[in-house]
Amino acid sequence: MVQIFTKYERARILGARALQIAMNAPLLVKISKDDLEKINFDALKIAEVELESDVLPISINKPMPKKREGPLKRLKTPLSSDKKKEESEEKLEKEIIEEGEIMELAQPEDEMEDSGDSGSDEE
Repeated sequence: MVQIFTKYERARILGARALQIAMNAPLLVKISKDDLEKINFDALKIAEVELESDVLPISINKPMPKKREGPLKRLKTPLSSDKKKEESEEKLEKEIIEEGEIMELAQPEDEMEDSGDSGSDEE
């Protein structure tokens, strides 16, 4: 049975086999010395010849999704009401306000005092 490979599977198979050939793996197809010289002993071309002749002991496992019968069911997602949204926003605002008090927010009066002290010394 001849398998039909996608271009990605074909590229992966050719690359893996070419690497094996480049590392002196035995060839699975008889190729004459003249033919090898014509393709300049290119491992990728040799791998391509092996793939075309269907002698590579490589198989691709293509798992298919399970077939389900029956109507599809919609997932139930709980709808959040406006009341819940408002409560969560109020809670978040309270947390922000509490953190602001801990950090002691800067007041405009504090900034004016600092700007007068940082001037240049004139004597």
